[in-house]
Amino acid sequence: MNVQIAIALGLVAGLVFGLLAALTGSQTLLALAEGIAPLGTAFVNLFRMVVIPLVAATVFTGVATLGNPKKLGKMGGSTLLVFWSTTLVAIVIGIVTMKLALAIAPVTAQFPAGEDVARELPGAVDFLLGLIPANPFEAAASGALLPLVVFVVLFGAAAGALPDEQRAPLLALAEAITAALIRLVHWILWTAPVGVFALAAPMVASSGWAMLQSLSVFILAVAVGLTVFVAAVYMPLVVVLGGINSGRFIRALFGPVAIGAGATSSAAALPAMLDNAQQELGVSQAVAGLVLSLGAAINRAGSALFQSTAIIFLAAMYDVQIPLASIAGVVIATFLVSLTVAGVPSASLVTLAPAMDAAGVPLAGIGVLFGVDRIPDMLRTAVNITGHMMTTVVIEPLARGSRQ
Repeated sequence: MNVQIAIALGLVAGLVFGLLAALTGSQTLLALAEGIAPLGTAFVNLFRMVVIPLVAATVFTGVATLGNPKKLGKMGGSTLLVFWSTTLVAIVIGIVTMKLALAIAPVTAQFPAGEDVARELPGAVDFLLGLIPANPFEAAASGALLPLVVFVVLFGAAAGALPDEQRAPLLALAEAITAALIRLVHWILWTAPVGVFALAAPMVASSGWAMLQSLSVFILAVAVGLTVFVAAVYMPLVVVLGGINSGRFIRALFGPVAIGAGATSSAAALPAMLDNAQQELGVSQAVAGLVLSLGAAINRAGSALFQSTAIIFLAAMYDVQIPLASIAGVVIATFLVSLTVAGVPSASLVTLAPAMDAAGVPLAGIGVLFGVDRIPDMLRTAVNITGHMMTTVVIEPLARGSRQ
């Protein structure tokens, strides 16, 4: 059985069991729901176990692979500018969309934070100062993930600037570590049906219908946010800067999006993106190769929007207040963790921990979303692919002008 189907069945079983316990008020069912909660805690701990090494390895690999920024040239620099600027816009849209959704349909299900008690969040200045770890190893040991990410980004940039013969061994080691950790994540995912069941049952038993309503609000908010982002950001860039008719661009997306959304991986759609960008959109081979390869590695605007939406949603679920002064910190944290998203199912959830930590949201909240992540995963993958293709048509006129 497909692991995603198994996870969905585990969620449904947990929701039904918990709802039955809540509606009947049976002390036996309520005790059983509470008794299986440690299995959910064990599942969350399994993911927390791999978060620090996975985040460090994927961030280092992504940054160091870029090589010396000077070697990227004007086209590479412009590509990164498009990727990262649209990602920041996506994060803001995700936050605003979820805030509006909660204003219209407030989340009433609130869960105890348990051991991950939300702390008082620092202001913007203190947050920025806290990004610089005095001791990155101490930051890793204490679970301060975001300062660790900053260190790894800087270390990866320094490694990327090294001569190829010195950079290659570091990259090979990081890629091997990443591959092993991704394999471990796949193994952990097979425990997810039981883990999700054990997380959902006690939560729904204590909150009843409110849990189901809240999850519906979340999925709808993600879908709306992604749609608004594509319509308001990507399509105008395609038409205005790329000079491509929107209908022609959408037709070129059909194949890559179908492949990528089905596999929940933009990397799986890379061959189709390369072919359609050149054949359907008239993008040169040089631009398509550079932009789409970089995009498959580091462009995750759709994932970033999902992650910012998830943080606001989970903060409401756990009754964690995020002050306005701390929103900038959440944006920065989400932007950085969006660079760590690997090509595995539900990777945006696996790597969400640093941003949640920055927002003061209990990490156990990740498990709440696992069972319903299939639809958001397909949607954000489709948006990621749209972003890759959009960037090719935006960069092509720039590259054409430099060749003339």
